[in-house]
Amino acid sequence: MLMFTAVSCDARSSNASASMAQAASNKSIYDFTMKDIDGKMVPLSAYKGKIVVIVNTASQCGLTGQLSEIESFYKKYKDKGIVVLGFPANDFLGQEPLNDAEIKSFCSKNYGVTFPMFSKISVKGKDMHPLYQYLTEMDENGVMDAPVKWNFQKFIIGKDGKLVNSVNPRTTVNDVEFTQIIDDLLK
Repeated sequence: MLMFTAVSCDARSSNASASMAQAASNKSIYDFTMKDIDGKMVPLSAYKGKIVVIVNTASQCGLTGQLSEIESFYKKYKDKGIVVLGFPANDFLGQEPLNDAEIKSFCSKNYGVTFPMFSKISVKGKDMHPLYQYLTEMDENGVMDAPVKWNFQKFIIGKDGKLVNSVNPRTTVNDVEFTQIIDDLLK
């Protein structure tokens, strides 16, 4: 049996990896300022100390009905230190063709949305917003790679502003997989 072992003598490569991991561990959503649905700049540090659920939304998706469940979840948990942040995106089959004013009206009239909604952004591809680069790339968040699979993917952020988990778009806020993560964070 012949065995080879490769050893790097270049300390810079391991130091660079350690530096990247350290940089990712220091990042949080609090490093971002986002434009809300009304065009006002909102520092995400305004949500310090809260559990944050970030969800990419679309008005013409088969999963759009989740807005009702998400709104009910928000109303139930907002006094317990949880906030939902909605980010409309048109990255999947053009399912969010509306502008910000139309999105706000649609969400309010059809689903009674009161949780904070933000200006339409891109959640994947070469024009992906830096917030979503943080949420989806382990090199950025230090936790996991979690590419956005479809509209209504949920990212759960701990009270420290760091990514805790990502939840599949088809998993609703009422599913045990989601509620268990939230319940554990509330303990």
